[in-house]
Amino acid sequence: MALELRGVEKRYPHGAVGAAGVDLVVEPGQFVALFGSSGSGKTTILHIAGLLLPPDEGEVLIDEERVDGRGEGPTAAVRRSKLGFVFQSPGLLPLLSAEENVDVSLRLLGVGGRSNRDRVHAALNAVEMGGRMSHRPDELSGGEQQRVAIARALVHAPKYLIADEPTGELDTKTGAGILGLLKELAAAGTAVLMASHDPAAVDFVDRAMFVTDGLVTQPERADLNQWIREGEGPLAIG
Repeated sequence: MALELRGVEKRYPHGAVGAAGVDLVVEPGQFVALFGSSGSGKTTILHIAGLLLPPDEGEVLIDEERVDGRGEGPTAAVRRSKLGFVFQSPGLLPLLSAEENVDVSLRLLGVGGRSNRDRVHAALNAVEMGGRMSHRPDELSGGEQQRVAIARALVHAPKYLIADEPTGELDTKTGAGILGLLKELAAAGTAVLMASHDPAAVDFVDRAMFVTDGLVTQPERADLNQWIREGEGPLAIG
């Protein structure tokens, strides 16, 4: 069982390449990160993996079943049942409490009933926000807001979590806390596929991949160490 891209390609007008024959497998229990400069194709690849963007060629499979190219209705059903999303900005509704923000996510997915409260509380407790459930976003720190966003993504128990620059708006210490949380979620069985600009993320992930002009490669350890030390050159991320 896995989230798998096979020969995925995506091209944009004027010759820009978002994905160039990408082969990628992320299994439950793995934390995989895509690193690369702005415009390298990381977000395109994540959006294709998350069924937010169709590939021009290739296949997307979830649990050995092809899920791309089905039309919006069936594709949306797969997103709702098996995928969770975390973005750079938490995107919480400002007038709602943390608990209400997570509950709204369930209701938008068509889930209602007495079990909602227990599921919301379990999700917030899992990200160590059980004591802040009644607080609105403006009463939470940036890291706390992102933890609520992760709870919102997890409340429907997806097998696969797509995280696009989840620490991009956070300071180093707070970002490390979020990366540690994602690592814990992966260790508990969730598959996590993340795009990041943060060299510190290398220490948290199970597999670090580089994206250059839409092509995903597995770096040699020496190249990875150089990039961590220097943050410049062909492996730099901007």
